[in-house]
Amino acid sequence: MNLLNATAAAAVADLRDPGVSPGGPTTTGELSGKVREENARLVEKHADELYDADAATILEWAAEHVPGRTAVTLSMENTVLAELAARHLPQADLLFLDTGYHFDETLEVAGRVDARYPQLLVTAKPRLSRAQQDSTYGANLYRSNPAACCRMRKVEPLAVNLTPYAGWVTGLRRADGPTRAAAPALSLDPTGRLKISPIITWSLEATEAFIDDNNLIVHPLTRQGYPSIGCATCTLPVAEGEDPRAGRWAGQNKTECGLHS
Repeated sequence: MNLLNATAAAAVADLRDPGVSPGGPTTTGELSGKVREENARLVEKHADELYDADAATILEWAAEHVPGRTAVTLSMENTVLAELAARHLPQADLLFLDTGYHFDETLEVAGRVDARYPQLLVTAKPRLSRAQQDSTYGANLYRSNPAACCRMRKVEPLAVNLTPYAGWVTGLRRADGPTRAAAPALSLDPTGRLKISPIITWSLEATEAFIDDNNLIVHPLTRQGYPSIGCATCTLPVAEGEDPRAGRWAGQNKTECGLHS
């Protein structure tokens, strides 16, 4: 009997099924029926008129109509949403998803955002550290099962941290790729919350121009061939003219983490 092989097999057998998340909450708490009904009414009434609206119009609409608290989600790839929220939706919280796998530069941008803008910056984190995930599910889950890794380190932490909010603001842009080409500016997410995308019509060039014109905090990797930035383990630079998200999950049959699908 090969003891080395037997030991390795036993170690694999002890690993948890990546389809089963670690203990604790994994979903967003329910909205009251009244808020769900109002959100549905707002989308029915206003989605078409906001479809191609500018960012200021969309965020000022949100400031007036969202029936509760609003979160502005930030990837820290850029700080456009933080700037726009400070101008047009100052009562909103900023929400950053710290997966534990970010580039150091991304975390540095998050710290600078917290210092620059007056809104509360909420940091959502997964239940397991990187080391805990490795010991529970096996090393490098982002390679062996990227969907499970994204679910546990992105989708579920965001879902849990959206519980206090009636709506959330995203940085979706139709120009980011074919999966987003017809995305609305205003919709309902599966929990009945308002999903609001104020820069939905912006191109990458328009985004960069806004950053330069307003002296915003710049993520240094966006000037080094990374137009779309996720986890350091799963993001590569892209060639000029490529889809901005071509460097995300490069070599994997995957184009979305699950936050917007």
